[in-house]
Amino acid sequence: MLKLEPFTPKDFSRLIGWIDTERELVQFAGDLFTYPLSENQLHTYLSQEKLIAKKIIHIESGEVIGHCELNFLNEHPRLSRILIGAKQNRGLGYGAKIIRLMVDAIQKEIPSRQVELRVFGYNTNAIKLYEKEGFVIQEKHTLQFQYTDDEFWTNYYMTKQLHN
Repeated sequence: MLKLEPFTPKDFSRLIGWIDTERELVQFAGDLFTYPLSENQLHTYLSQEKLIAKKIIHIESGEVIGHCELNFLNEHPRLSRILIGAKQNRGLGYGAKIIRLMVDAIQKEIPSRQVELRVFGYNTNAIKLYEKEGFVIQEKHTLQFQYTDDEFWTNYYMTKQLHN
């Protein structure tokens, strides 16, 4: 079982330790941060209104296994910056549980008829998970994200309709 709790400055070093490369940071956070991730950047991040950062806790062990964000900057609430930190915790089926917890938390903050997210096209495991959880790619809102001068990543916009 998993739960979400507020992400605080006490959690900064753990999150920083999970990000080994610039590519990992961009996959996790888009262009919100610059590599290397720092405590100063995370203090600024926590001060932003309409972004609610959460840590993901494995209830039985008490271990913090990940990070996620409830994003209320857009017309529809967005699931953002989802990361299962330690590589040994990936592929264990936590993703679906995290998505459901995030949708429930968003509904408690602001009841909505739709939630959205963005995902890079090469992250096929995440796309399959999101589709299994009821998200649909909205092709007309697909973007190209410029990672380097000559490397572009497809950035899919996905939505899920909610039944209130």
